[in-house]
Amino acid sequence: MKATVFLGGGRITSALLAGLQLAKYRHTIVVYDRHPHKLRQLKKLYGVAVEEDLHRAVAQARLLIIAVRPSSVAGLLQEIGKLDRPLAAVSLAAGVPLHKLRTGLKPPVRWARAMPSPACRGGRGLTALTFDRGFPAAARREIKGLFARVGTVLEIPEKEFDAFTVTYSCSHGYHALAVLARSGRKLGLDDKTAMTAAAHALADGVLFWRVGDVPLNALLREAATPGGIAAAVMAAMDRAGYQKIVEGGLAAGLKRAGRNATRS
Repeated sequence: MKATVFLGGGRITSALLAGLQLAKYRHTIVVYDRHPHKLRQLKKLYGVAVEEDLHRAVAQARLLIIAVRPSSVAGLLQEIGKLDRPLAAVSLAAGVPLHKLRTGLKPPVRWARAMPSPACRGGRGLTALTFDRGFPAAARREIKGLFARVGTVLEIPEKEFDAFTVTYSCSHGYHALAVLARSGRKLGLDDKTAMTAAAHALADGVLFWRVGDVPLNALLREAATPGGIAAAVMAAMDRAGYQKIVEGGLAAGLKRAGRNATRS
């Protein structure tokens, strides 16, 4: 039986394997990586099959998932060489467009791109998908089903992929949590209380918005009474350039994605 084959045994592969294990994914999974210690660890943690030979790994694939750094994609595809059988391939490499992937492995290989969140480790991920023209319908359903096992799936146009990548990252939440908790500690809170308060401010409020039907503007008005403490905090942050800081961060990420595309 052909397998779901991951080329690359790094962090996002580990997160996806954890989520798929949690979801009781029953299809055969094979992982290839150049580093034997990574393969040993993944086999131990998730019970997957491992392969140290690239061509043997690819030969087992029904679905091929490219999970290496963007700068390594072109070399990996060159090493694979020409394939003469139909194969669905999914790239997780940020910023590497479909036309570059098609150049690396031509038809009958068909390409999709996916951008899964590391939160898929716990089944709460978010994955954007985009498919090349002529992508087989059955393979499209299989790929959507795979990522749906580890969280929400959005199919978006490729032209929106880089903007999605810089906006959806869990790093925004983790970064904000760290900054807010540090700020609370500077005000005199102990470590545990600062983390608990900051986590509530970020996670619980957003979760309430996500599962409810109250508009965000209404929640902002409810949480920040005019003339109150929360309103004063938000106003000070806005005066300090909070919006511009976020926009500048996303712009830097978008610029990096562009460099990934040109270097791949």
